[in-house]
Amino acid sequence: MRKEGILNPALENAIAAVGHTEYLVVGDCGLPMPKEANILDLSLVRGVPTFMQVLEAVKDEMVIESFIYAEEADKVNPGIVEQIRQALPGIPSVKMSHEDFKKETQRARTVIRTGEYSSYANIILVGGVNF
Repeated sequence: MRKEGILNPALENAIAAVGHTEYLVVGDCGLPMPKEANILDLSLVRGVPTFMQVLEAVKDEMVIESFIYAEEADKVNPGIVEQIRQALPGIPSVKMSHEDFKKETQRARTVIRTGEYSSYANIILVGGVNF
């Protein structure tokens, strides 16, 4: 057993498996799940765990080259966008339409479903390298 960090072995393995330029998605409970991706459903009840709780845990374990989010979030859920930017300072980002975002999730190695229920609380983390 680990002393700290991510204790969920499936989540830890999913993060370790992400290679350079591969995608790991953290999504709200309403994000459509791609048929081909590994789905890691962490949702328990409405709001548990939150999107940000999961993102904070993942970002501490993963080398993130960049991230992608839906441009609609800027208008509909600006608070979550600000929290993302604070959690991932200096990491380049790309915005795209939510429809394109959902299509892009089809490339994900793993999609993590949270209990988040606010709109557009979704992110694609692009794997980086630690050298």
